[in-house]
Amino acid sequence: MHNKIDFDNQTDFKISDDLFLFLEKVFDKILLDLGLKNKQCELLLVDNPTIQNLNKIHRNKDKPTDVLSFPLESDFSPLLGSIVISLDFIKQNSEKYHHTPNDEMALLFIHGILHLLGFDHEKDRGEQRQKEKELIDFFHLPPSLIIRNQEC
Repeated sequence: MHNKIDFDNQTDFKISDDLFLFLEKVFDKILLDLGLKNKQCELLLVDNPTIQNLNKIHRNKDKPTDVLSFPLESDFSPLLGSIVISLDFIKQNSEKYHHTPNDEMALLFIHGILHLLGFDHEKDRGEQRQKEKELIDFFHLPPSLIIRNQEC
C-alpha cells in the first residue's frame, strides 16, 4: 500500500508516480470534505473481460462497465472497500472525450470513491453529481461520468 490506496494493477498500463500521487490527493480531499480520517481503499485496474465477469456476478449485468465499487461495511476496518476500473474504458473514453487517460482514471476513481462512501446517483437527488462537480472543478478535470451520461 502506497499510503491510503492499495493498488493492484492487473494490466500492462504503467501508472506514473505523479498520477498515483494525484489520486491520493483526490482521496485525501474527499475524506477531508466528509470529515473522515484514517481511511483506505483498494484500487484494481483490470481489462474488460475481468470487469464484465465481476459485473455479471455482482450486478447480474453481463457486459463490461467502466467502474465498479464494492463497499466494505465495517466499523472496525479503515478500509472503505474496493474500486475496480476498466483500462479498456479508460482508453476508449479518453479518446472519445479528448482528454488524457490520466484524467479519465481520476474521473473514474472519484466516481468509485463516492460510491464507496454511500453516494448513489441512481437514487439520490443530485448529491453525487454535485460532489463530483465540486471535485472536478477543484482539480480542474474534464466533465464527470454523470454529466457525460446526462448529455447523451
